[in-house]
Amino acid sequence: MALGTVTASYELRFDTGRVCLDLLATTHPGERLGSVDALRAWITGAGLVPEGTPLAHADPSWLGAFRELRAHLAPLVRAPGSPSQGPALARVNDLARSAPPAPRAVPGTDGTLVRRLDGPPGRDALLGAVARDAVDLLTDPAARASLRRCEGDNCPIVYVDTSRGRRRRWCSSEVCGNRERVARHRRRTAALTRA
Repeated sequence: MALGTVTASYELRFDTGRVCLDLLATTHPGERLGSVDALRAWITGAGLVPEGTPLAHADPSWLGAFRELRAHLAPLVRAPGSPSQGPALARVNDLARSAPPAPRAVPGTDGTLVRRLDGPPGRDALLGAVARDAVDLLTDPAARASLRRCEGDNCPIVYVDTSRGRRRRWCSSEVCGNRERVARHRRRTAALTRA
């Protein structure tokens, strides 16, 4: 399933700066991984596999496993030091042990080298790639210091702020940032009409 064919009911976003945070973002504003097709689109969109990689072998167990990993990532990223961090960290570390899918460079149709996988990616290999990204994020002091929570109303998304001056306020300027600008404009307009 190509990313462009994803329906609006599970529109996916990949703007947090890390694969593990993109997985966390699939809970907002509602469940974005509501089907195996949505998960396949997320796996491809997140860059875990090259575009066009067949994922027909993905089944409902994959959906449960990715949601479970997501649930373990949440306390590690959103509530460091919480009591649930111990079991969550143990599970993420366990999943990170799986080797990620093996890439190969092969000639494309025009002769340039393109990335392909050695074979169909397994569920554990893909989970391992996301878990390894989380381990890398959580153990890198500079990356951890760049973690921000979106300032948008009721937006739980956590992202890596790589902006100049580290002044990014929203997970997405087009989504939460635009909502804030519209709300500010409405407040100003309402204040002027009352005056």
